[in-house]
Parts: sequence; C-alpha cells; structure tokens
Amino acid sequence: MKQFACILLALCLSGGIPGDPTDSRAEAQGDAAGIFSKIAGSASQVKTLAGDFIQEKHLSMLNNILTSKGRFYYKREDKLRWELTDPITSGFAVNGEKAIRWKDDSKRTQTFQVQQVPFIEVFTEQVFAWAKADFKKLEKTYRIQVIRDKPADLKLFPKSSQEKKYLNHIRIIFALDTSHVQTVEVHEPDGDFTLIRFLNMTINSPLPDSLFN
Repeated sequence: MKQFACILLALCLSGGIPGDPTDSRAEAQGDAAGIFSKIAGSASQVKTLAGDFIQEKHLSMLNNILTSKGRFYYKREDKLRWELTDPITSGFAVNGEKAIRWKDDSKRTQTFQVQQVPFIEVFTEQVFAWAKADFKKLEKTYRIQVIRDKPADLKLFPKSSQEKKYLNHIRIIFALDTSHVQTVEVHEPDGDFTLIRFLNMTINSPLPDSLFN
C-alpha cells in the first residue's frame, strides 16, 4: 500500500510565486472554490498529456535517496500508460476496461481486465478523477487545503481511517497556468516521503492508440 500511495496522484491533471507568500496563502484559503474552478477549467482543455518524471523516495532508514525515472501518457477519457525506465523497466497501460502490464526488458506482456487487479483499478479511477478535476468526488476522499493560489498549491489529507495508516498527506503543486502538475509530495505517517517531479510536459500532442494496447 505504501508503494501505491507514492504514485496515487502522480498523473493528477492535466516559476516563482509572485507577491508575498503569506498574503497569497491567505487569499488562496479564502477562495478555494475559485481555485478549484480554475483548475477544472484548465483540465477541460487537456485532451492528451505526456511527460517524463523523476521519483525520489526519502526513507529514514537509508542515507541515500532512492531515485527512479519514467514516462507517462494520458489520453482522454480512459487511456493511461505509466512506465518506469530506470533503474528497472516495468509498467502498465489501460485502455477502457482492458489493460496490459510488463516488467524487466521482456517483450512479453500480460493482458487482463482492469477490475481483476485492484491496485490498477483504484489507481486509474483516481487518475481519471483528477484528469477531469472532479473535486466533488475528490472531496469525498480527501480534505483539501489550498496553500497558495499562484501557482496552485494543494495539500490533501485522507478522510479514511484505513488510508491514514499509510498516508499522512499529499501535496500537489501545479504549473503557473494550472495546465498540469509540476510536483507531487506523498508523506507517510512515519516521516518517510516521496517526491515526484514532472519534466518535458507536452499537452494536446497526438498520441497513437498503440501506446495503450
């Protein structure tokens, strides 16, 4: 479950912070509905999204940071590909109710129905909910706190007692135009956390369906 928490919101949506941070924070907290509406408006314009990511795991029991790299692709409404490329090769792709997954450098893939693998089913449900910026649905699962409005900076606290066992909070910082997420931090109750940074993002570029089959 910890591994799942580390990437749960990694594909959420589709520089500096102007003004005084304290003023921005106060303004943001007073206008959460407006910020949610802005994010939803930007999300509605995103038909495809692709980019690279770097994931860093900060563990109290280790002196070294565990780093992995990968790439993802999203295509509205129900297509998603998530793959690790370094230090190992693995991933999965979802196309509607069907999915495939692979590992290592093997050319062999496993095909299955999404509902047969609970982790992938829940993961994709969350990703697609964020891709649509369905805050009504998201607020049923998380208490969402707005830290700043420019760039949009959200902190999510789980409501479920079960989820609280492995997740303290998630922090999501968007690009200045709210078109996509720039960083995600996933903090666990024991102080360990994972940082995911998104790079080389492209929006609404053609993506072949073969990526998801």
